[in-house]
Amino acid sequence: MSSILLKGGTIIGPKGRTRADILQVDGVITKIGEIEEPADTVTDASSYLIFPGLIDCHVHFREPGFEHKATIATESASARAGGITCVCEMPNTNPPTVTISALGDKIQRAALTQDCDVRFFFGVTKEPHLMALKELWTSQSGELQTLKKGCSGVKLFLDHSTGNQMVDAELAEEVFAACGELGIPLVAHCEDPKQNTMAKEANHETGVEAHSKIRPARSEAASIAYAIDLARKHGAQFHVAHLSTAQGLEHVKAAKAEGLPITCEVAPHHLIFSERDYEKLGTLVKMNPPVRTLEDNEALWRGIEQGDVDCIATDHAPHTPEEKSAWEGDDSLTALDAPSGVPGVETTLPLVLKRLKPEDIYRTMYTNPNRIYSLGKEDIAEGSGADIVLFDPTHQWTITAKELHSKCGWTPYEGMQVKGKVVDVL
Repeated sequence: MSSILLKGGTIIGPKGRTRADILQVDGVITKIGEIEEPADTVTDASSYLIFPGLIDCHVHFREPGFEHKATIATESASARAGGITCVCEMPNTNPPTVTISALGDKIQRAALTQDCDVRFFFGVTKEPHLMALKELWTSQSGELQTLKKGCSGVKLFLDHSTGNQMVDAELAEEVFAACGELGIPLVAHCEDPKQNTMAKEANHETGVEAHSKIRPARSEAASIAYAIDLARKHGAQFHVAHLSTAQGLEHVKAAKAEGLPITCEVAPHHLIFSERDYEKLGTLVKMNPPVRTLEDNEALWRGIEQGDVDCIATDHAPHTPEEKSAWEGDDSLTALDAPSGVPGVETTLPLVLKRLKPEDIYRTMYTNPNRIYSLGKEDIAEGSGADIVLFDPTHQWTITAKELHSKCGWTPYEGMQVKGKVVDVL
């Protein structure tokens, strides 16, 4: 038997902040309050914030197929170092997670790591994929019911992004209908292909800053409005992935006011970076959807603070530095050919706590994703086996890639001075 006593920490929970001791025995919280009994390990937690293991409901861990960028093991270690112990991983791997066998393979791979509880989204680009999803959700087979527990929902790409898993409009509506009927959580990458095509055809620039012009804000807003219409029509629980614009957020707010089951997430890079950062960081801040204006940044921060944004999710999407810069040595390529995506699962907490309250983190990185995707994660309570995150809000440090755990070996936040660091995860 092994016991750990945390003395005097500030627990962040449903009632806000509570200062108390926590006794954990063999991974189970046996007592919370004023505790004087002995333990194998006693830690002075009086200067720490204590969170339950946090949830990142949007990551790309790249395995299988792209292990040169990242693996489930390396990125799970990175997540845990950032206080995140549960993630929902996207289907655009190779092979993509569009069959029951591909889902089963990923679940087997994830079982080999203890750092993180990895759940997986199912992708749909063709009719057979939708049939497989329906079978997964309705089968009484013990094997499929077990696999279903590892599936957090279905992911649609309404325009092309990494992996080219765009779904056509007719099939997209069938997916919304199935999700409404079967109660399957549905998340979508919302960009309008017609808007993006027109913007790309009108563009004559080759610099990376043109990326924000060929995937304009109006494209995201139009796609969100379209998806909300489908959710309304079919009664589907719909979640907007990596919302990046004030226009898009207004559509979400209106849908919520209407009483629709619509939720959304924002990624840290859409809070921190803007179009101004292309000059300094180049393709290191190229992602889909792209960085926006400072006004969009501010609207998203306010959306979190006011409760209009439900989740903070990193869209952790590592590529190698060589891939990000390959265009520089090839006259046939431009910066616009560089892959889109940035890592971020390990650095979220100190970056967003520059402005947000710990209670905002609890809501957007624990309570809401846990509810939206029915993940069943346990909070800090007596009798719970919850992961416990110790966070020192006073620790000042500089973000450097060499100290992070992601296999890709770089970060767009390189050199940023931050305050607050995860001390341990129990």
